[in-house]
Amino acid sequence: MTPDEIAAVRGDLEAFAAEVFEPFSRKDQRRWGQVYLRGLLTDGKRKSVEPMAARLGVDGNRQALAHFITTSPWDPSHIRARLAWRMEEVIGPKAVVFDDTGFVKDGVASACVSRQYTGTAGKVTNCQVGVSLHLASDHASAAVNWRLFLPQTWDLSSPKADPAKVARRRSCGIPDDVGHVEKWQLALDMADETRSWGIDVPLAIADAGYGDAAAFRLGLQARGMHYVVGISTTLSAQPEEAVPVCEPYSGTGRPPVPKYPESARPVKELVIAAGRKAARPVQWREGSRPGTGRSGFKRMYSRFVALRIRPAGREIRQATDGPELPACWLLAEWPAGEAEPVQFWLSDLPEDTPLTTLVRLAKLRWRIEHDYREMKQALGLAHFEGRTWGGWHHHVTLVSVAHAFCTLQRLARAPKDAAPA
Repeated sequence: MTPDEIAAVRGDLEAFAAEVFEPFSRKDQRRWGQVYLRGLLTDGKRKSVEPMAARLGVDGNRQALAHFITTSPWDPSHIRARLAWRMEEVIGPKAVVFDDTGFVKDGVASACVSRQYTGTAGKVTNCQVGVSLHLASDHASAAVNWRLFLPQTWDLSSPKADPAKVARRRSCGIPDDVGHVEKWQLALDMADETRSWGIDVPLAIADAGYGDAAAFRLGLQARGMHYVVGISTTLSAQPEEAVPVCEPYSGTGRPPVPKYPESARPVKELVIAAGRKAARPVQWREGSRPGTGRSGFKRMYSRFVALRIRPAGREIRQATDGPELPACWLLAEWPAGEAEPVQFWLSDLPEDTPLTTLVRLAKLRWRIEHDYREMKQALGLAHFEGRTWGGWHHHVTLVSVAHAFCTLQRLARAPKDAAPA
């Protein structure tokens, strides 16, 4: 926003900040929280402390801003809870969406920096990785919880521990009780924390980085949450109609247990076996570009196959009572011009769930890509130059607050019949 645009919404911004920053125990924290928020919202190439301070004029106290974001002892979870309460009212979330994003770094001194894969760069590179939880509906979404992923190289108890990285834990302010935890487990931890705030959304969406983990899917079910998650083509399953059979007992030794007569097959094979004729066209939303949709925007549509299958694997078998594996939905996108399906999802939604519902929920994850793009390009999500664990969590929390304010402003000004952005 330009300074004039900030001035035009100053009253709304101060009221919103006062609500979300109510947990701050000190007046100076509330003040510098609002100043930092204005710094993130004000136009500028970099949103780190020094360039923001230079743009903020009389409020641009670099030392005070740096202290507030890096070392001031405030708990970001309290701010996130307030933000989640506010945004739940406005968004009316259909689902919580889990995802992660990379923060590419040149140096090695920042907390949890390591050479690791990130979709942000599309390769293994020197970066931090943050896992986020978003409240999402068709018309809006908001990141309301975060975790900084700690690689095994930073974990003293890991056989892959790097002595140099472990030695930097103290200077980075990483708590002693924080160790390496898989991203899907961080997602479940955030789900638990968000529910402890009184926000209970019974559907989770995630990509294959989470959906491929049977423990993640089982963890969601244990929490009473349904899921629509991406999966890899190699995940194996039985067709729904497959039935375990028991070999005749010879009368000696341990009695045989029922087993499926055929080996589980990759989900891609199951969809190809169903054939192109099983694919149905589905439109899931209208985009932002001009097109032939009812509101004048381009229609987003493709062809999809939905099959009932029984996912296999040791973890699923161990968690299942009886010989029969639980049935669920396999959804595959098979565009008309493609020789084979291109994307796959798994869902435990009820058997009578319509195909259009499955598709629209699977495709809802696009909103999180939209969130990341806005937070990185306009609000400085990846611009934090501090090195501490606490500073990173403070910064991403404040960026989420700034993003939520922009969302509220957009929703307040959008015509009721406008296409979702």
